[in-house]
Amino acid sequence: MENNNTFRKLLIWQKSMTLVTEIYKEVKTFPSDELYALTSQIKRSATSIPSNIAEGYGREGLKDYLRFLNIALSSLFELQTQMEIAYNLKYLKEENFNALYENSREIERMLTSFIKKIKA
Repeated sequence: MENNNTFRKLLIWQKSMTLVTEIYKEVKTFPSDELYALTSQIKRSATSIPSNIAEGYGREGLKDYLRFLNIALSSLFELQTQMEIAYNLKYLKEENFNALYENSREIERMLTSFIKKIKA
C-alpha cells in the first residue's frame, strides 16, 4: 500500500527541486575552468536544499527535522551567495540571475515560515 504522507507533497521540496533543475541547466554555460570550482559548489549547495528537506522529513522527532530544515536553509544562503558571485563574474546574465534569485528568495521565505511553524 502506498504511503500518502511523503516529503514529495511539500511545496518547499517541489520548488527546491525545480530550482535545482534550473541551476543545473544554467551552470552548463559556465566556463570549463570553473567545472571543479564554482560550478561544483553551486550544484552541491542547490542539491543540498531538497535533499535535507527530504532527509529531515524521514527523521524521528521534531528536533532532528528542524536541524535538517536549518541545514537546507543554510545551503540556500550558500547558493544565493554563489549565484551572486557567478553574476559578478558575468557567468550569469542579469535576467537569469534575477529569476533564479527570486525563486531562491521564495523558497527562503517558505522555509523560514515552515521552521517557525514547526517550532511553535
